[in-house]
Amino acid sequence: MNESFGQALRRLRGSRSVRDVAQLAACSKSYVSELERGLKAPTPQLAAALDQALGARGELVALADVRPGEDPLEQADALQHGLHETLAAGPLSDFTLDEVAYTVARHGRATRYRPERELLPELLADFQDLRLLLAHRRSSSDHRRLTIAAAQMSGLMALTLLKMGSERSRAWWRTGRQAAAAAEDRATLSWMYAQEAYQLYYSRDLEGAVELACRAQHLAGGLPCVGPALAAPLEARAHALLGRAGEASAALAEAETALNRLTPSDQIASAFGYSESQLRFHSGNALTHLGETGRAVEQHDRALELYPASDHTDRALIHLDRAMCLAIDGDPAAAAARATETVVGLPVEHRSALIIFRARDVATRVPEAQAVSEVRVLREVLALPAGEKDSGPYADQPGQRGGR
Repeated sequence: MNESFGQALRRLRGSRSVRDVAQLAACSKSYVSELERGLKAPTPQLAAALDQALGARGELVALADVRPGEDPLEQADALQHGLHETLAAGPLSDFTLDEVAYTVARHGRATRYRPERELLPELLADFQDLRLLLAHRRSSSDHRRLTIAAAQMSGLMALTLLKMGSERSRAWWRTGRQAAAAAEDRATLSWMYAQEAYQLYYSRDLEGAVELACRAQHLAGGLPCVGPALAAPLEARAHALLGRAGEASAALAEAETALNRLTPSDQIASAFGYSESQLRFHSGNALTHLGETGRAVEQHDRALELYPASDHTDRALIHLDRAMCLAIDGDPAAAAARATETVVGLPVEHRSALIIFRARDVATRVPEAQAVSEVRVLREVLALPAGEKDSGPYADQPGQRGGR
């Protein structure tokens, strides 16, 4: 039969007096006596104090979470939670740090194929585990590694919330930058600024997006890391939307250079990587903004060759850019049909706020006088009333177009 908290406390007390144990745990003698007889339940703080005083190595902490008469599943949850906290408070091994790094990397890869609402709960749970590890005293080197992981997880939280259309993402960028700066990690801080630049880009703060993209490139200081490779094409897209063809072309050239400097381990399908498929997508988007539809289509084609079918979001955005090119070239029917096909063909769980706003951008690009049947179908799919203009966190400035 399993012991109760009181029975275990009596056994662990051994020959020591109730008074001695009470003094060690800084509580009253009567309280210890009532705990042993099962008349009272311990608080988490007292259970931890008694556990340490008696050298129970987490046994009392775990038993304190068990409540007789409660649902066994609830008891199991409480026991797991208490044991989890006890383990987090213990020594930190290299194996534990490797597990943290693997978890962060796994979530980074998952951003390329998992729906945001499915990914978010797991991100939250693993981030809470990381927070528990950070809450205890560690060596300076271990603390730095955990802080870098916290910065990266903050960035993933921000990206996930951003794609869900939530303004809560802004606070996570700040937390991520704070953590990266505390760890004095230039590569991670550069990555944070590059990713945050996308937030400003989608929010129509194009000048702010350019500033953060330039900051990301400056922070890298010539270091071959992902930040500049992410930032340069975003800078090009913002310049293109502002009508600065020369600056956009120069930024695209910088993007090519930054990509070529990355090691193969950084050219991966992950939020922490950057690949040729992404650069072709982003270049095509910038060229679409500039109205250079022929060159844009070449980039779109190459990107679609490179992207795996599992990358639903970027593939859909490329098709929506292609639809925009058709609209620019004066074929509203084909543009609307392409956009409708893209949205309808996308699994429902991947129809994020970003996808819908980009599709609406195609619909609102066509003047009402040219609202052919295909455009009306697109408006119906998007539930966009006649005459409505796009708005929201992913809407672009009047006459301009956004993208991931």
